[in-house]
Amino acid sequence: MVKGVRYRYLAIKVESKERFPKDLFMRTLINAVSRLYGLYGLSKTTLSLIEYNEDKRYAIIRCDHASVDLIRSSVASVTKINEIPVYFRTVLISGTLKALRRKLSEVLEKNQKSLS
Repeated sequence: MVKGVRYRYLAIKVESKERFPKDLFMRTLINAVSRLYGLYGLSKTTLSLIEYNEDKRYAIIRCDHASVDLIRSSVASVTKINEIPVYFRTVLISGTLKALRRKLSEVLEKNQKSLS
């Protein structure tokens, strides 16, 4: 019996003074993966953008379960976008999108309360 692809969902926090559109965010992430692991490594990830919130500065991406470590190391390797310092941080990882969104809303609420 053929099993389906198992995905993992990652919440990524974008920390920078500037805001970036979602296409620039995704292009930067794809370039980071291909720079570290080549096109073959990029093809193994099945990387896709699920959600990008420019105001709250987070993104949700989906990848193959076997390539989570590749994506996490690529996310950590990003330091600049168009010569502007930026820091991508993996906040959460989950097997389902519903659970990730629930956990992410809790984390965002906690951060809002600590800022107040």
